[in-house]
Amino acid sequence: MIKRLKRLALACAAAPLLGLSPASAVIVNYDCRACETGTRFYQARELSLAWTGPANAHLYTDLITAVRGAASHGLDPADYHLALLEAADPLQADLDLDEVATDAYLTLAAHLLSGRLNPVTIEPDWTAARRGRDLVAYLQAALGNDAIAESLEALAPDQPGYHALRAALTRFETIAAAGGWPGVDAGPTVRPGDRGPRVAQIRARLGATGDLAAAMPPTDPATLPPDPEYFDPALDASVRIFQHRASLDADGVVGALTVAQLNTSADQRVAQIRANLERWRWLPDDLGRRHIRVNIADYSLEARNDGVVERTHDVIVGRLYRRTPVFSASMTYFVINPWWETPPSLAARDKLPAFRADPGAVTRLGFQVIDRSGTLVDPATIDWASVPANNFPYRLRQAPGPLNALGEIKFMFPNRHNVYLHDTPTRGLFAQTRRDFSSGCVRVRDPLALAEWVAAESPGMTPARLQSIAAGNDETRISLGRAIPVHILYWTAVLDSDTGVRFVNDVYDRDAVLIAALDSPPPPLE
Repeated sequence: MIKRLKRLALACAAAPLLGLSPASAVIVNYDCRACETGTRFYQARELSLAWTGPANAHLYTDLITAVRGAASHGLDPADYHLALLEAADPLQADLDLDEVATDAYLTLAAHLLSGRLNPVTIEPDWTAARRGRDLVAYLQAALGNDAIAESLEALAPDQPGYHALRAALTRFETIAAAGGWPGVDAGPTVRPGDRGPRVAQIRARLGATGDLAAAMPPTDPATLPPDPEYFDPALDASVRIFQHRASLDADGVVGALTVAQLNTSADQRVAQIRANLERWRWLPDDLGRRHIRVNIADYSLEARNDGVVERTHDVIVGRLYRRTPVFSASMTYFVINPWWETPPSLAARDKLPAFRADPGAVTRLGFQVIDRSGTLVDPATIDWASVPANNFPYRLRQAPGPLNALGEIKFMFPNRHNVYLHDTPTRGLFAQTRRDFSSGCVRVRDPLALAEWVAAESPGMTPARLQSIAAGNDETRISLGRAIPVHILYWTAVLDSDTGVRFVNDVYDRDAVLIAALDSPPPPLE
């Protein structure tokens, strides 16, 4: 029964045996799910046609419209059999064509609902719950209501960030289709008041994206046009708008970093937006009434309540070789004036070399050394040069205080990565624009203010009470009355209240893998 779908399902099941790439295997698995769902769909209908024949052809036409509209979500309409659907005649009752249409709907529905790709193939640590729905029942209802395109649109994330990215996608695709924008030659730094041909290039580049017009006040028609080679105040303002959108210091000075962002092509921006639309589709509808979002790439934390950002904090994330993972967990408590139980890997990899170079640092930094029997060891009696890094024989604990690696507060949300939010004694690093300095955990600027927000619904935990505890030196655990979801995410294009969408440096180079997977062709239709 329904031979084509059965053949495709068998091909999907055999995918791992065929040596397919991870991205291809993900796409195959999704189509396999659509195959199985399609089989169940026709079984429920007792093989009656849904799309073809005179009574159903209008639904088929609506489906083609919806498949074309997949492009506005950063998806490729070709993945949903667009060419085949457009070439066929839906007025002719045809079970094979009907199955193709069903496969197109169910596959697109699954991709809009929970992503074209399986997130764990891109982010192996992904743990956020994903959206699900009975797509057979959903399709039956859509057919009965003559609401094919509307039903598919309703499956996409209904989030301001997703809507902003879709609008930006349309804008940048239009610019790319018109040939993109002119480039800016490399050269010395250009500042307001300068004059020359590179100033004219900057003006032309910003004019192509509307940034120049956005920064210029209305002018008298009789006024002479600006000198294109003069870096005037209007150009200064437009450069600052652009720099903000590109997550650069908005100082109006066009140096190498700004030139590099100016020369990022429209096609590259389109791809970047598509990658982040996919990341949105991986997330659940409900991230939590009160929740915390960390954007690794943007070095930022948002504390949200009922959709409103109530606090923002700068953060420091993991180095390139100790990358902060992408995952979700629930914060259940935080600790004021924490002891730092040094992870064994860091004790051997970081602290042992430091103690070999300076044995006095053990006591000076407030560390306790504990042997395998649980006995405190006087660090002065240890020959650190002879202590092996492999099979490190000690446990290290750092006492609360101004030099403690966790700083004043650590926020705990149990997870298998042993990653959490915490303060830091090296607060000067927050002045840096690029802040990937940690060993994987997320360091938070102004953690006491975040603690006050976290504890706002915990009885008795007033700001004054928290400040009093922090002023002491005793480790104190504060349990939360209600867990707070924490989402450690990775976005390189984000909603911005001033410019619509702001682009973020891809610090871990994760976009390229995701874009390549999105561009991988689906398995052939049999």
